[in-house]
Formats: sequence, structure tokens, C-alpha cells
Amino acid sequence: MSQSVIRAARIIDSVAAHPRTVGELAEEFGLHRSTMFRELRALEEVGYVRRTSNGRYTLGLRLIALSQVAFENLDLREAAHQHIRRLHREVGNTIHLAALLDDSIVYVDKVEEQNGVRMYSRIGRAVLPYCSGVGKAILAELDTAARDAVLPDEPWERFTERTLESRQALDRELARVRNQGWAEDHGEFEALVNCIAVPIRSRSGVVGALSITALRVVEDIKRLRHRLPLLHKTAESISAELG
Repeated sequence: MSQSVIRAARIIDSVAAHPRTVGELAEEFGLHRSTMFRELRALEEVGYVRRTSNGRYTLGLRLIALSQVAFENLDLREAAHQHIRRLHREVGNTIHLAALLDDSIVYVDKVEEQNGVRMYSRIGRAVLPYCSGVGKAILAELDTAARDAVLPDEPWERFTERTLESRQALDRELARVRNQGWAEDHGEFEALVNCIAVPIRSRSGVVGALSITALRVVEDIKRLRHRLPLLHKTAESISAELG
């Protein structure tokens, strides 16, 4: 690992233990004051440390926020475990649970459809956010800058004739998703597969999404939409578990 990265991490550990001045940190790490000042300025720019009114450095608000999100996402799968299995028993379709982890959306749990047909998704695999129900359910809750961080650069791969191919088209879709409170993948990644999805929120905002997925020949998109009240109820129960 880069020595500069290791040193930055140790500086963060040091100010987390006790707020320190530039001089104190320079002495602790055996650096010239000007070198330590540059290190702190870089950490301050990304929000990992902040300078207090008395000239000491302490943890930055962004780092504190990221820590909170990390703890919530570690809890998400556990909080959702029984709820999504209860949902699966009621609907029989494949259930996906996805989490927003930093600048990525990742599948963190899944209960397979009873007919045994296996789908692309795997626990631990990144979600394609622009052509998935869970991806759009999460993106609709984010501001423009956060969306920019999550979305891959255009042009996007077109998987079916329904795949959205531009940011402009996606933003229009996300405005509709945010207004109605749910998203769908109507054959956008796999032509024969549809899903509906809703966001999961905590006190700090969106942390993930929950979806019901089915083969079109088993349950078309109109029939899936009838599952929305139950899907919303399950997501709300998971949110309550998170606190």
C-alpha cells in the first residue's frame, strides 16, 4: 500500500483519538510543519478532517457521515433477512435486496424464485443502476452529484430495445420514479424479465432498495404492480428495523 495512504489513515486515527494542531501532528509523524499542513489541507478538502476554531484538527463531517452509512449498510442485510423471506413466501417470486455502498449499488441478499430459474444477479455483484429496478429506486432518491458518482460514464451498453441509453432519458425516468415512489425494470436488462422496486430509507436517507422479479411468462409487469402495496409494507418494516 502507498506510504502516503498509510500516513493519511494514521493521521485520521490520530485526530479521531484527540484533536491536534499542525505542530503536534508534525512532531508525532516526524514531518516538517509545512509537509503536515499540506497533508491536512488535502484531507480537509475531501472532508475527512476539519480545522476547529482553536486551530486544532478533528474528524471531518464527511467521514462521520460515511461511517454512519457504513454501519447502516452492515445492518441492512440482517435487518431485512426475515422480512424478505416472509415476502418470498407470500409472492413466490425472486426477491432482491440491494445496498448503496459509497458510490456503488450492490446486491446484498437474494431469495430465488420457486421455479428454479436462475438470474444474472448474485450476492456481492454490482447492480447496473440505469437498467435495474433497485438501481433506479435508489438513484431517484439521490441528488445530481450523488447520481454522477454512482452512474458509469456514457455511452451505456444497450441490452434490450427498452434499455435507457442516455442520462437525459434516465433523469426523466427518475423524476417519475421519485414522484410515484417506486421503480420498474420492464425488460430493460433481460427482455424476458421484469421487476418492481422500492427504496429503503433510514434517518440519513436512502440506504438500499427491495425488488420483486419475475419472468414475463410467469408474471407480467401489470400483475407485478399489484404487489406494490406488499413491497412498500416490507420496505417500511425494514426501515423500522434500521431505526
